[in-house]
Amino acid sequence: MQIDEAKCDGCGECITSCAEGAIALVGGKARLVSDAYCDGLGACLGECPQDAITVVEREAADFDEGAVDVHLRRLGRAPIPHAPAAARSGAPTPAAHAHPVHPPHAHGGGCPGSAAREIPRPSLSVLKDGPGPSLPQAPRQGGSTLTQWPVQLKLVPPTAPWLAGADLLLAADCVPFAYADFHADFLAGKKLLVGCPKLDDNQAYAAKLAEMFTRNDVRSVTVVRMEVPCCGGISWAAREGVARSGKQVPLRDVVIGVDGGVRQG
Repeated sequence: MQIDEAKCDGCGECITSCAEGAIALVGGKARLVSDAYCDGLGACLGECPQDAITVVEREAADFDEGAVDVHLRRLGRAPIPHAPAAARSGAPTPAAHAHPVHPPHAHGGGCPGSAAREIPRPSLSVLKDGPGPSLPQAPRQGGSTLTQWPVQLKLVPPTAPWLAGADLLLAADCVPFAYADFHADFLAGKKLLVGCPKLDDNQAYAAKLAEMFTRNDVRSVTVVRMEVPCCGGISWAAREGVARSGKQVPLRDVVIGVDGGVRQG
């Protein structure tokens, strides 16, 4: 994890988001206390209002759970539960199948609200429609098909393990309210990223998507947006992210009307 001190205003949001206590305020600026305390999953990324934090590849000491526990006790905080190393690497473990939703720190820690985790959905039926892969489908009156957390683009770390080989669904945040069968028709079988190009920084969206595409072999991107003009920005961010990554990622653009109908795609 790397902090740009020129951007950091010392607000401390990243400090409270780090469950391992890897960040401290020194001289009015956020500083990484020790590489050994940082799991590198980037739970702090979405908490920085100045975008001063990035994850970089460099030589660093290995994440040390024991050292983190000692450090937290020194700070007067209770140690956090850790997953086995195999779980942090994405390998299946018996615990991963024993619980329908992983605990907040299943991938090494971070803010419980933004820690990357997967949500098994064994009840999803499978639809075979001609040649090609079978696609998971949700019944029209069925439950959620969401298989990961978080979903807000600003909160998802580019290193989230479920991005590898994913079919991404990039949705404007009004779409699920307007389109009644969002889960069955769009979300089933995909990993979800949600954002609003009118209220958020669209340039930051493009940069983050580019990093996601660069770091992970994303198989496809489906953009689902509203018909209002400002919502086109999320399609631009997706196209720009693909272009900056230099990869060939298939991209589909779907437009939903304010009345809930499909206008395009």
